[in-house]
This record gives sequence, structure tokens and C-alpha cells, in this order.
Amino acid sequence: MALHRRAFLSSTALAGSALLLARTAAMAAPGDALNMLFDAMFKESLQASPQGATLLGLDKGANAALKARLDDNSAAGIARNKAQMSDQLRRLKDFDATALTGMDRVNYDTVRYTRETAVRLQAFDFGGSAGFGGSPYVISQLTGAYQNVPNFLDTKHTIQTAEDADAYLSRLEAFASQLDSDTQRLAHDSALNVVPPDFIIDLALEQLNKTRQPADRAVAVTSLARRAREKSLPESYAASAARIYSDKIAPALERQIAAVMAVRPKAIHAAGLSRIKDGAAFYAASLQSFTTTRLSPREIHRLGLEQAAEISARLDRELKRQGLTKGSVGERLTALNHDARFLFPNTDAGKAEAIAYCNERVAAMRPLLGKAFRQLPPYAFEVRRVPAEIEAGAPGAYSQAPPIDGSRPGLVYFNLKDSADWPKFALATTVFHEGIPGHQLQQGVARANASLPLIRQTVGFSGYAEGWGLYAEQLADELGIYEDDPVGRIGYLQMQLFRAVRLVVDTGIFDLGWSREKAIETFVTMEGHAPGSAAREVERYCVTPGQACSYKIGHTIWVRGRERAKKALGARYDIKEYHEAGLACGSVPLDILDTVIDRYIKSKVA
Repeated sequence: MALHRRAFLSSTALAGSALLLARTAAMAAPGDALNMLFDAMFKESLQASPQGATLLGLDKGANAALKARLDDNSAAGIARNKAQMSDQLRRLKDFDATALTGMDRVNYDTVRYTRETAVRLQAFDFGGSAGFGGSPYVISQLTGAYQNVPNFLDTKHTIQTAEDADAYLSRLEAFASQLDSDTQRLAHDSALNVVPPDFIIDLALEQLNKTRQPADRAVAVTSLARRAREKSLPESYAASAARIYSDKIAPALERQIAAVMAVRPKAIHAAGLSRIKDGAAFYAASLQSFTTTRLSPREIHRLGLEQAAEISARLDRELKRQGLTKGSVGERLTALNHDARFLFPNTDAGKAEAIAYCNERVAAMRPLLGKAFRQLPPYAFEVRRVPAEIEAGAPGAYSQAPPIDGSRPGLVYFNLKDSADWPKFALATTVFHEGIPGHQLQQGVARANASLPLIRQTVGFSGYAEGWGLYAEQLADELGIYEDDPVGRIGYLQMQLFRAVRLVVDTGIFDLGWSREKAIETFVTMEGHAPGSAAREVERYCVTPGQACSYKIGHTIWVRGRERAKKALGARYDIKEYHEAGLACGSVPLDILDTVIDRYIKSKVA
């Protein structure tokens, strides 16, 4: 693909060159023609998502203008996004894929799946599904410009020059517009009776009020002031940022807080989507999108119960070896979670110690990776604490890949609002999930694979990625990281149980009508999860229906693929080759992952 040959084309230039592209593609080999189509689609999508361009490190050179913009989440922007997705899907359907083979066919099927999924979710005219993800709620503790833009500007928008600082100021102006667009969409959704549960609104209000700071304390202002000073740029940048914040952002935040408070009386306590017209259909579409399977909610619920029982039996044996014999597995895990030997102080110093422990575990893992992998990503990653202003509703931990150009490291975040949520043995296995050999390794291998079109290097599927993350936790144990840490192995198994219970809880909420309280209690009793952490998990599921199911389902597919390869290849089986086959294809739907593994097995047999 020729994605670095020349400037990314604007939408008007793309329209003007469509005939030439079609004629050129018609004369090209099927794989080359497909890559030309991917090239055009990627350029279009990049122009539509300036924030995505920054995340990828592609907001420079000929694309530098993108660095001064944020994504357009207005009604007009959403309409353009829907039209673009529909048009790209039409062009993929019109493409003759019958002659494609090997990775070309994998690439085609994968990209087509992304557009079909986007169009399916965009058919629901409410919430984050309107072109910006799979959440039914535009504003929550996890969704909305207020929640993500300040951290995006602080950690993703690089500042090296005056032009970068000018672009930052332009994005501050756009942030105010994004806030007002979200507020307008909230009113639209409220008229459709799409209102988050009362506890979700309360979390959003808590975070909105923390975001509403005096200009001299707001992250969006202090970040620019600090970094401009570090680059010896004029002090006027700090003053300009403060003025934009006071004159535009703060009033927009006030309007949004007032709007959220105005819809609060309409909120009820039901955790699921039964009160929303088309709620069941939305859950089915979201579940398929996140798991990339056609499993029904009842099938997933049953799978969760079965796997929870199997993992609990393993935990029972490990707990007994540590002298923990009284009570259920959940009760014994609860006792272990409260054991002071494994807790960090709930202070800033204690939280810094927890982050240092994570980095120590990463250092211990690095020399073991050669046993299982032929190639490792060529970049570093850092473990950080979730910013305090969003930790009330942020996930427990998450990973962010580096940009394609490696200009900043990959990032792993831990939510340390309460250190008691993260005993040492839970931190250890989670940093393997989010870091290495988990997401940072998986994403790094894909980003480093120059043979993949950029549109494929940058796409993600929760079932594939989270399944790999959970498989990486298992692999860490198999590589021997817990040989001298038996309690660490208990932590690993507890997190496996946690993901099995997720299948039970997510489908319980959205298919069986469970309350928030029943879902939390299920975590505590079945898996010994700390109540505060369990509450944040359940509240997260209420905002992103189906996403929690992607982990254990994806893990199951990765493990079954490995067992299939072992059985078919016998002595010829090589774990490094299995991992290379599964990772080199980049993130794909789980059904396609199965075909990739089957093709690898057939090639080895031949």
C-alpha cells in the first residue's frame, strides 16, 4: 500500500479522483485492487477522525491540519459518518472478492465486517451508537467529550513547536463545541426515553463536577502551560488557553451539567435496556459486535456458568494449598483480598508503590517471552495511574497502543481510586494482560507488520484483543512467572474466574433483567471481588452492553485453536509458530481467526 507516498486526500479530492481510481483498480491484480480500495477508505476515515489521526501519529506533514481539529460529533458530523460507512460498505460489496486468496481474503472479510457492524449499530438513532461506538448513552461516566478530551489533549497531543501549541488552542475551541453537541444529543435521546440509569447519571455528574475546575487548575489548561514552558514557547499560550477555558469551555460544561441534572428525574434504577424501544435489538447487535460471534445471550450465560464452575474447582485446590480451607471459594477469595500482606496503602505514596510493583512484574516477564515468541514489539510502554478526575467511573485497567511512528510509548493505566481494589496478586496478572505478553505485545506485532494494510493494522476487535489478553494471563503462568509466587497464581485464576462471571453478569443484566445490586452481589459471592471494584465493573457493563463478554469468549477461541493445532500437528507443533500465525494476521473477528488457524495447520500438515 502506498499510504506514505503522498498526502492523504481531502474528501473533495477523493471525489474528483474516484473515476481514475476505479479505472486503475479495474486493471490491477485482485490483491492490488483491494489495497487501492483500502487506501482510499483509510484516507477518508482519517479525514473524518482527526483524533484518530493523532492516536495513530498521522497528524503531521501533509496531514498537519488534522492536528488542529477534533472529531465532529454534531448532528451533521454524525450524518456524514453514517453516509461514509454506508458508502464504504457499498463499495466493498461491489468489489469482486471471488478471486482473493490467503491474507487478501482475510483482509477483505475483516474490513467488510467492520463496516457491516458500524452500519448495523448506526441504525439505532441514539447514544454513542450514532457513529461513535457501541454505547446507548452519549453522556455517562465512560462516554462523552468531557470524559475523554482533556486526557486526550494532555497525553496524545504532542507539543514540540509553536504550531503544535496553536493547534492545541484550536482543539480547545473545538472541545467547547463538542460539549455542546453532546448536550444537544442528550436532549435528542431523552425525547426518545433513552436516559441512563440513575446511578450512571450520578457518576457522570460526579465526574462532570470534577472536570469543572477554575482555569488555572483545569488539566486542559495546565497541560499546555507546562509543556509550552518546557519548550520555551511564549507565556501567552497559557493565558490564551485559560481565556478559552473561561469564556467557552466552562460555560459549555455548565450547560451540560444543567442538562444532565434536568434529565435526572426521568432516570430509573433498572440496569438493563428493557425500558428503551429496541433495547433488546440493540443488545443483540452490540453483543455480536463485541464478541464477533453469533452466540445467543442464553448460550453465553450457560458458558459462563460452566467455566466458572471449572475454574472454581482449580481455585479450591490452590487455596487449600495455602491453608485457606473454610468457606466457599468466593468467601476465601474475599478473605485473601482483605489480607493486609497484599495491599498497598491507600495514599499517593502507596499508589506510586503499586505502579512501581507493576513495572517490576513487567521486568520479570521480559526475559521469559523468548520461550513463546519469535518477534516482540520494538517499542516500550509505561504503566500509569488513571487521572484522578475520571477515576470514579473509569475502568479498572486499560491499555492504549502507541502511534504507528513510535513517537510516544504504549500506555497501561490502572484505576487506583481505592488501593484495596488492587491487591498485589490482582495487579500482577492484570499487567500481563494489559502489557506483555498481552495487549501491548499483540498490538505491537500488528503495528510492526508492514505487510498489513494500514486499515488493518489499526482496526481492533474486542473478542480477538481481549481474548488474547486473557490468554496472555494464562501464558504468563505457563511461562513460569508464578513458580515462586503461589498466591500470584491464585490471583491469575481469580481473574480467569472474574471473566467467566462477566459472561453470567452481562447477560444477566441485559437478557434476564438483573438489577445493579444483584449483578454486584454475584461478583462478590462467586468470585470474591471487592465490592467497590465490582460496582465499577457492573456500571461499566451498563454503559457498554456486551463488551464484558468478549474476554472469556475470545480466550476460549484462542485456547481451542491452540489445542486444535497441537492435536493436528503432534511433534511438529511449535508454540512460537502458533502465536505468529494468530498475531501476524492482525486483529480479526473470532470466526476469521479460526480460519486463519486452520490455514496455518493445513500448511504445516502439507
